[in-house]
Amino acid sequence: MKTVAPILPPDLSEVIAHAEEEYPRESCGVLLLRDGRWRTQRMSNAYDRYHAKDPSRFPRTSRTAYLFDPKEWLQISQEADERGELVACVYHSHIDAGAYFSAEDRAMAVPDGEPILPGTAYLVVAVDAGKVTAGKLFRWQDGEFRESPVVLSRSA
Repeated sequence: MKTVAPILPPDLSEVIAHAEEEYPRESCGVLLLRDGRWRTQRMSNAYDRYHAKDPSRFPRTSRTAYLFDPKEWLQISQEADERGELVACVYHSHIDAGAYFSAEDRAMAVPDGEPILPGTAYLVVAVDAGKVTAGKLFRWQDGEFRESPVVLSRSA
């Protein structure tokens, strides 16, 4: 079996700060990579907006779900392409619920049995009572997501 090394920047300060600032809403964003240089791109969690318009299709709230704004995602994707950046990781937080890859997280990442963003990892950070307490990385490998613990490092 082939193993895949976790791919994350050494400093996750921006992801941690974003998750704590958004509490009690889930934060979300992407980690972009080019030539060994990382860039964190925060994104808006648009779930509440969709929930307000169509609660039957979007039954949860931003406390338990996230959704990239489609226009913002398109803009960031185009910008990353222009800069030659790779969307290396999608991140989001879980509120008072632990760092795990939920059934909905899996369904969004692999809607038809194939990854929607091939080669992209998923980072989930747990935020308990407003503070990040844990993180796990999930990578698609051999037809399923493999979990790796994450050391949540901050710059000094």
